[in-house]
Amino acid sequence: MNEHQVILRVEGLETEFCTDDGVVKVLHGVSFDVRKGRTLGLVGESGSGKSVTAISVMGLLPKPYGRVTNGKVLYRETNLLELSAQDMCAMRGDRISMIFQDPMTALNPVYTIGKQLNEVLALHRPELNKKERNRYSLDMLNKVQIPMAEKRLHEYPHSLSGGMRQRVMIAMALACKPDILICDEPTTALDVTIQAEILKLMKALQEETQMAMIFITHDLGVVAEICDDVAVMYGGKVLETADVFELFDHPRHPYTQRLLGLMPSAERPSKQMIPLEPIDPSRFPEFGE
Repeated sequence: MNEHQVILRVEGLETEFCTDDGVVKVLHGVSFDVRKGRTLGLVGESGSGKSVTAISVMGLLPKPYGRVTNGKVLYRETNLLELSAQDMCAMRGDRISMIFQDPMTALNPVYTIGKQLNEVLALHRPELNKKERNRYSLDMLNKVQIPMAEKRLHEYPHSLSGGMRQRVMIAMALACKPDILICDEPTTALDVTIQAEILKLMKALQEETQMAMIFITHDLGVVAEICDDVAVMYGGKVLETADVFELFDHPRHPYTQRLLGLMPSAERPSKQMIPLEPIDPSRFPEFGE
């Protein structure tokens, strides 16, 4: 298989939501490619459409208020938007997995860690018996470097630290060895030291499995650390795509140049940064190339 084979191709994705004030179009023709063994960073400020892009790809838009109105999401030439609800459910967690920003809301507070890992395996790996699932769950917790993994299997999410809960989410997402992992700002709620450990872990697991990743973030420092390719979003559109070195060295789009210009440096500490204006979702300004 080609090392840089396109695993996921998003073409002209358009998504809208029905609100009390009428229909609001949130994504305006989003397109990008995700390649085997590489990480695509979706970067942009809050409200730019990054997370809506992710849940549109995963088929997790709230029904009936959100819907994809146009475009394609091609996983190995299969358009995910044309799959039945049952087939898409089978795809999620198996071939395509997702890690959310807050593991405390993503994990079920009334089930032990072991039970939740077992449920993933029971759904997508029915050939495993209960003993094999328990052993596999323990192996996954060890793989994501959770201390005293056997003890953690019998604990509940509230008894784990934020960093360990995020490691559990990574273990659950990778349990079925997916081709694609979507990470929606998975380190934002963690302190800097734990964030660095999680990023290092994810890079190591990617090198081991050669999975593709979509990493959603507003932090350009994280982009530089973990991403191979970058798609810059604003107002529900992708304004620029490039590999990470090209983007930082030669940003083409005025918005990208502005984002990079706001990064803290020795000459301009973070306290002197001027935030960008909040986005009004009802207007999506055009930028000149």
